Amino acid sequence: MSVFMDLNVLFSADRSRMQSLVETAAHLGFSTVAINYVFEPTTKKKQEVPSPVPISELIGQLPVVQGRSRPIKVLNRLTVVMSEASHFRPNATEYRAFDLLAIQPTTEKLFHTTCMLCDVDIICISVTEKLPFFFKRAPINGAIDRGVVFEVSYASALRDSTMRRYTIANAVCLMESCKGKNVIVSSAAEKALELRGPYDIVNLGALFGLSDADSKEAVSSTCRAVLLHAETRKTASGIVYTRISQQEALQDCVGSRFFHIHESDHSTGKG
Repeated sequence: MSVFMDLNVLFSADRSRMQSLVETAAHLGFSTVAINYVFEPTTKKKQEVPSPVPISELIGQLPVVQGRSRPIKVLNRLTVVMSEASHFRPNATEYRAFDLLAIQPTTEKLFHTTCMLCDVDIICISVTEKLPFFFKRAPINGAIDRGVVFEVSYASALRDSTMRRYTIANAVCLMESCKGKNVIVSSAAEKALELRGPYDIVNLGALFGLSDADSKEAVSSTCRAVLLHAETRKTASGIVYTRISQQEALQDCVGSRFFHIHESDHSTGKG
């Protein structure tokens, strides 16, 4: 039996709205959802990366997933809307508070950089405007080789007919380049009415140019691969961070010993 996931439900400070979103997702059969905090830095003033609200504070009691005996799993996700390369800061300590890390690049150059270099789990494809560039095979293959996935969301298509055209056109353009590999389909829902069940999303995948098998994977096994990728990424960055901290501590220790020895030499008249 497939385990279905929606890795993008938009954060709201309204607790009742978040409770309703999570309850509806569980009722529709999703075993895991990720609450998405969207961070859009600007060049005019410095902005702080948001901190995720503890799940226990945001949602009272986790509902049981329809057809299963266990409660839904709720994760936190950060999406950085990147209009300049400096907007994404590798190894930023603020990112560690989130289970999943995503980037939405706004230019072709930034898309290429994100695909080839950025240590993230998800690359978001804009669905609210016509893409200002065409997808090229090389960066897409680079991202696939690194285990990064591409995300298409559908809630905007439910709100507006123009958005629907952009969503379908941009998704089809992506599928032509990636051949349906490493793609997830998420809701980006702001409210419960915008959520659709897993099998409705599988049918929607056909409009995006996905096969039935790829559509099903886009809400199940590929999502699971994202979680595994995130675990590996966080473990690796944690090791790097720990090593750097240890090296700094060692340097401080050696330095303090060095100065202590020299101070002792001077006090005893040596040197």
